[in-house]
Amino acid sequence: MRQHISTATLAQISATVGTPTYVYHAPTFVRQFQQLTQAFSGFQHTIFYACKALTNINIIKLLYSAGANIDCSSINEAKLALHAGCHPSRVLYTSNGISFQEITEAVELGVHVNIDSLNNLKKFGEKFGASRPIGIRLRPNIMAGGNLKISTGHDKSKFGIPVTQLPEILAIAHQYQLNITTLHVHTGSEIKDVQVTVKALEILLDLLPQFPDVKHIDLGGGFKVPYSPTDGETNLQELGNALAQTLETYSSKGFPTPKLWFEPGKYMVSEAGYLLTQVAVMKQTDTICFASVNSGLNHLIRPMFYDAYHHISNISNPSGPKKTYTIVGNICETDTFASDRELPEIQEGDLLLFHNAGAYGFEMASNFNSRFKPAEVLVFEDETFAMIRRADVWDDLLRNQIAVL
Repeated sequence: MRQHISTATLAQISATVGTPTYVYHAPTFVRQFQQLTQAFSGFQHTIFYACKALTNINIIKLLYSAGANIDCSSINEAKLALHAGCHPSRVLYTSNGISFQEITEAVELGVHVNIDSLNNLKKFGEKFGASRPIGIRLRPNIMAGGNLKISTGHDKSKFGIPVTQLPEILAIAHQYQLNITTLHVHTGSEIKDVQVTVKALEILLDLLPQFPDVKHIDLGGGFKVPYSPTDGETNLQELGNALAQTLETYSSKGFPTPKLWFEPGKYMVSEAGYLLTQVAVMKQTDTICFASVNSGLNHLIRPMFYDAYHHISNISNPSGPKKTYTIVGNICETDTFASDRELPEIQEGDLLLFHNAGAYGFEMASNFNSRFKPAEVLVFEDETFAMIRRADVWDDLLRNQIAVL
């Protein structure tokens, strides 16, 4: 696995900021965005960074300045995007199981809004009618993604309005003369098969005659990124070519071609991020040699939550003899990062680097066991770095508590 930040810089970060620390490589964020733009250059498109993957305002600013729009999954993410300096016209909010009050707030902020339930669609019609453009999130009943927990388009998913409820959507749209400008679908994450996305596009193109005001088809994100050295990934050029061909076939029949929107999150930030930890204690049992780092599932929950693989490097002893270890954390739950993993010989005090930790790493961190959340550091092209979030301190644990006893 590629290590975009030098070991010397990581050691310097450890010495000055401490560990555990999330470390991000600024040029890699921009490179990932540019790769998407190049792959989809054969048709009109807009890339929205799904900031749920990593909402530090510096990362939002970095990708926005590179040309990305911002996709949000909550009203507070939308507010963070605006706080970071993003123009409302370049911010998209896709609701999911929320009260209509939050949709109203998003409309008042001036951002694009996708609605994913018939009830909220009806309420939108009652309040706004045709005065505001709106997007509809549909559920295509397609099973996709590397894990059921991150598959969102199948027929038992809570996400989106099922395509089988199209008559109800059209009835509400007609009753309130809704200005539906976007059809949206997101089938899941870790999607390697390009035909899944092509199929989603075909489904939405078939619906366009019933939605004459639609200008954008939003295909979500979910592109597969390689976590282990043997992992495959989405062939973006193949996907771009397939989507371009599908659009060309559609337009050859005399139909106007919609602009495609995409909402990649993990693809944009995963490879750019690392979790830098230090080995606190070694424990040899009859059958296992445990290396316990000064972190845990409170900082990186993906291995326990998704059975996710993260490549791990011993940057203190990269050329040492290989031995087999189980890498664990310091939480009072099973928080195994890796089992039976071959690594260069580990000693207490060594720095272990977790790769592909930019997406849903810090973002899903907690104060479980009353432990502090780690700092975040951004490394620039010349290997200078800046702390973009300080680590928690004692006062942070007490900040919102109210003593009544």
